[in-house]
Amino acid sequence: MARILIIDDDPQVCETLESLVARLGHECFAAHTLRDGLRLLDGAEFDLVFLDVRLPDGNGLEALGQIRNQPSPPDVIVLTGQGDPEGAELAIQGGVWDYLVKPSPIKQIKETLNRALTHRQEKMARDLSLDLTDVVGESNAMRQCYESIAQASGSDSTVLVTGETGTGKELLARTIHRNSSRADRAFVVVDCAALTESLLESILFGHTKGSFTGAARDRVGLVKLADQGTLFLDEIGELPLSAQKTFLRVLQERRFRPVGASQEMESDFRLISATNRDLAAMVREGEFRQDLFYRINTIHLVLPPLREREEDILTLARHHIDKLCRQRNIPLKEMDPEFMDMLRRYEWPGNVRELFNTIEQAFVLSGAEKTVYAQHLPQTVRIRVAKSMLIRGREETSAENGQEREKEALPTLKDFKSSMEKEYLQRLLRTHGKDIPKMLSVSGLSRSHLYAMLKKHGLEA
Repeated sequence: MARILIIDDDPQVCETLESLVARLGHECFAAHTLRDGLRLLDGAEFDLVFLDVRLPDGNGLEALGQIRNQPSPPDVIVLTGQGDPEGAELAIQGGVWDYLVKPSPIKQIKETLNRALTHRQEKMARDLSLDLTDVVGESNAMRQCYESIAQASGSDSTVLVTGETGTGKELLARTIHRNSSRADRAFVVVDCAALTESLLESILFGHTKGSFTGAARDRVGLVKLADQGTLFLDEIGELPLSAQKTFLRVLQERRFRPVGASQEMESDFRLISATNRDLAAMVREGEFRQDLFYRINTIHLVLPPLREREEDILTLARHHIDKLCRQRNIPLKEMDPEFMDMLRRYEWPGNVRELFNTIEQAFVLSGAEKTVYAQHLPQTVRIRVAKSMLIRGREETSAENGQEREKEALPTLKDFKSSMEKEYLQRLLRTHGKDIPKMLSVSGLSRSHLYAMLKKHGLEA
């Protein structure tokens, strides 16, 4: 039995949906305002939400982010009285299951509801069976990554993993491989940034003995080593254009020729690529082949930077400290509150890799102590946090002082009106002071009214 929430201000729509949900054997709740709907979501878990767009106290589409940020976010079916192409685009970008225009046939709503619940059950079953060894995080951004991992693991399609340096792209690729049907086969890593153009084909495709100077024996290439397994191209954005064309053919046909060989070989590999570069921009600039980009981008996973998953920082820190303690066979160390506060305040431009490196430095400096303190952190981290706190403090103080000055200097409405009136007349005189008819035309005043106002403020035409 699923729990379903209806957020709609139309009583007839609510009654119809409640009746349908009850007949299907599910538990139903209804809210007639956005505020009441969000309050219900904060208080309990729901599997599905029927969401109206135009509600008395707001736009339903603008609340999608808040709905998706629930600990266990429900799927959303949008119901709207008016078809809006831009609204549909916004809804799809917000991750809704479907976008239905009222009045939709009951049969269509029923089919959409059943498909959404079936998909949710299958997704939960996949998520529960995932092996997420060393993948840490409970933030909404990471929960979305877990969904993507489950989808990619159940497929044999090519995967492109993008994200900033240090976010853990190789770890994600290994996790997909470990949860795939190829898990018991090889996971072969190719560092594209380290490949020189002269040795690229030999490393990827292998070579025969004597095919070039130094080729003392036959060598199997990395592409063949990945046969029946996964080939991981790390930093594929660094692959030279000449090699991109060669590799495209290998990707299309799964056939290649080792250097110096007369016969082609085959390799049935699953490709996962990763990069911290914007490949779409590189395609536009002619730095990356468009056809290869389409080939490697069947499933696209984006790893969020650490600054967008702040709630995971302490979880990751705790995980790494515990791991270091187990490796050295010592009792688990505690984290001092000031140490944790420093970790939260730092921006982590190097992402998870920088965090783990920093944690290890602090762990080593803590020696035999039972607690890791802020003083054990590298000076660069402590200095940067201290500076950012001082700058933020000055900015807040400046803003508060500005607000106080505004409060102190705020005149009465009568004085303000008089001041603005005088300023307007002065500007009018500077612009058209020698042309009385023009002044009358621009200001919309009569001649007598204009002279009276000038006299009031001690001004002359």
